[in-house]
Amino acid sequence: MSLTSSRRSIRLSLLALFLWSLSLPAFAQADLQKLDAYYQKALKDWNVPGMAIAIVKNDSVVFAKGYGVRDQEKGGTVDANTLFGIASNSKAYTAAALGMLVDEGKLSWDDKVVKYLPYLQLYDPYMTQNLNIRDLLSHRVGLQTFSGDLLWYNTTYSRKEILQRARYLQPTYPFRGGYGYSNLMFIAAGEVIEAVSGKTWEQFIQERFFKPLGMTRSYISVNQLKGLDNVAAPHGNPAKEGDTPVPTVLTAWDNWNPAAGIFTSVTQDAQWLKLQLNRGTYKGQRLFSEAVSHTMWTMHNATPVSRQAEVSNPTTHFSGAGLGWMLNDYQGRKIVSHSGGHEGMNSRTLLVPEEKLGIVILTNSMSSITAPLANYTVDQFLGIANGRDWSQYSLDLAAKNREAQKTAEAKKPKVKLPKAKLTRDLSAYAGTYTSPLYGNATVAVQNGKLVLSLAAAPALGGELSLWQPDIFDLAWKNNFALLTPTKARFLPGPDGTIQELRLDANNPDFHFSELEFTRVKL
Repeated sequence: MSLTSSRRSIRLSLLALFLWSLSLPAFAQADLQKLDAYYQKALKDWNVPGMAIAIVKNDSVVFAKGYGVRDQEKGGTVDANTLFGIASNSKAYTAAALGMLVDEGKLSWDDKVVKYLPYLQLYDPYMTQNLNIRDLLSHRVGLQTFSGDLLWYNTTYSRKEILQRARYLQPTYPFRGGYGYSNLMFIAAGEVIEAVSGKTWEQFIQERFFKPLGMTRSYISVNQLKGLDNVAAPHGNPAKEGDTPVPTVLTAWDNWNPAAGIFTSVTQDAQWLKLQLNRGTYKGQRLFSEAVSHTMWTMHNATPVSRQAEVSNPTTHFSGAGLGWMLNDYQGRKIVSHSGGHEGMNSRTLLVPEEKLGIVILTNSMSSITAPLANYTVDQFLGIANGRDWSQYSLDLAAKNREAQKTAEAKKPKVKLPKAKLTRDLSAYAGTYTSPLYGNATVAVQNGKLVLSLAAAPALGGELSLWQPDIFDLAWKNNFALLTPTKARFLPGPDGTIQELRLDANNPDFHFSELEFTRVKL
């Protein structure tokens, strides 16, 4: 071989090596050890008991690990197989289940819901007659975010009973004229699945997703977790900043399962991410069509990008709801994501389809750690130089907001309330009150105290202690993590006797103002 030929051969070899390096999977650019260290630090910084994270890249699980403890009091190490509630990340399963029925020609995305659920009546007859499958899955019905959620929270109502009461929920914006996150409409979606397929939502999810995906340790009810090992305990928010999160209990809310009922691990859910990133195909088996995938990942309901979001994410220009997913752009890529919030467990799923990248983060806390960790992970896989420390940025922002709130509270004029004094006998408040939406509430005098009971939710209610005339503090008898300080306010009628009852709570998850109780005449 001549020297010229040798040099040409070397140049060709170097060119081939360069081209091969360009074709390397993107995860080779991400330092997984760096990510691991970042996750460990964030767990401590956010005061989270435990979490697990899995990353899928190019159809492979390239990272799956657990951190911290399953239970802050009892211990137990979290690993990649620890079970958590994924809460509203279940909505994507429900949307895909309906997509399967679309593929089978058993329904259309544009079918009217009343065709399958004639008992579902909304406040406005026009909404009732025109509500379609897409509306159920894209939060555009017209209800405010979380409207009607007290109908499933710790109640004995069946899914059908919940939906039959939805007609009393007043819309806050025009039909298809805005965004209001609705668990109730996903409950309705689950009922459509049963009406069309003849199988309950639970049966459909287990047979059509868990079984083909090999998700043998995934469940659809808290009741199925009894006796299992390696299950994370939920934790409520600390009583005050810096305190240790306190373990709470998981309640079987099976009536909301189509909206948020799945329990799984990051190892198991990573198989779901593979199915999604492969547009409905898993290990060569097609579960739903590319057309269904495209429809689910198409924006059906645009949402505004806030000024704060523009500052935090300057490369994000658009956001909105797909079907069972939330969509936005970031660094020139399409982001398909969703968050989940169970009582004491928060989670996040994020897909970057163009990069064949999927991330699932499951925690046993109610902190906001999942979004910054997902963002940081995406930056690492995109190779963004000098990317933001999303965890610290979010912690700093939260601290700044807390300080601003404290300052605002300090500036408020101090109002000294008069000493609480009963203005009428306790028996004047006793009786049965009824809400068309919610059912009956009973106020009784027991051992010299008022006690509130809610017929639809035996686990709720509690003792009432006087705060101001006709207003009482409600001491919830069960310390559920999603409950916040609540007052019971009694309203007199024209004749001066107590006629109505209201529950007042500054609760981010439930609208107690929707429960308008009127006293039942004896």
